[in-house]
Amino acid sequence: MNDYIIRAIAADDQIRAFAAVTTETVETARQDHNTSPVATAALGRLLTAGAMMGSMMKGNKDILTLQIECGGPIGGVTVTADANANVKGYVNQPNVIIPANKDGKLDVSGAIGPGFLNVIRDIGMKEPYNGQVHLVSGEIAEDLTYYYATSEQIPSSVGLGVLLDKENFVKQAG
Repeated sequence: MNDYIIRAIAADDQIRAFAAVTTETVETARQDHNTSPVATAALGRLLTAGAMMGSMMKGNKDILTLQIECGGPIGGVTVTADANANVKGYVNQPNVIIPANKDGKLDVSGAIGPGFLNVIRDIGMKEPYNGQVHLVSGEIAEDLTYYYATSEQIPSSVGLGVLLDKENFVKQAG
């Protein structure tokens, strides 16, 4: 695969930065699950986040699960990742079709609707760590930013994107 993650540390380890290209992973998921464009975007964003967050885990056997429980037509999205950034995931309703948003873009927020984001870290202890926040936008990146700020008290900024071509193949993701 040509997907990759770049990590950087600055300011005496006070600032961490991650950038990822996940185009092949997201396109494979689109093909395997036969997802609609908006479901591809939602799943692709969460797969990318899972890969980056999984790569932050320390133990080789550690497992991260990102789960969106929502009231929108997509019905939910689940992704698991390991410390090597291997990811897999699914959407509950992969064939959701909804109109574009007011900006003419895929309406991931409309497909997800209100709900919760669960972040579950299994690091081999007796019980896994489970953090939960309500969805602030359904756009996934903003929801993860909110999760980091409220649940982990880590000031963060998260950006995620999936670009599809006219035939609905994944042109770029990261």
